[in-house]
Amino acid sequence: MLEEYDFSKGKRGPVIPNKGKTRITIFIDSDILGWFRDEAEREGRGYQTAINQALRDYIKQDKRPIQDIVKEAVRKELRVLKKAS
Repeated sequence: MLEEYDFSKGKRGPVIPNKGKTRITIFIDSDILGWFRDEAEREGRGYQTAINQALRDYIKQDKRPIQDIVKEAVRKELRVLKKAS
């Protein structure tokens, strides 16, 4: 490397930062990554976008105990049956 280059004030990271995104390194099982890549290619989008969407869907899922979800479903069905009779 030439001595005329001075990187003493250089910073690590992307030249143009992505707002709302963070670069990380993780290990994902090969079969899982392969599935996301295949699905993303089939849908015409990036596999990282597909992984982000899957994670987003997971964290937005209903967090109530299963008993509460079942009770609600049964009550709805009972109301429908009551109206029908």
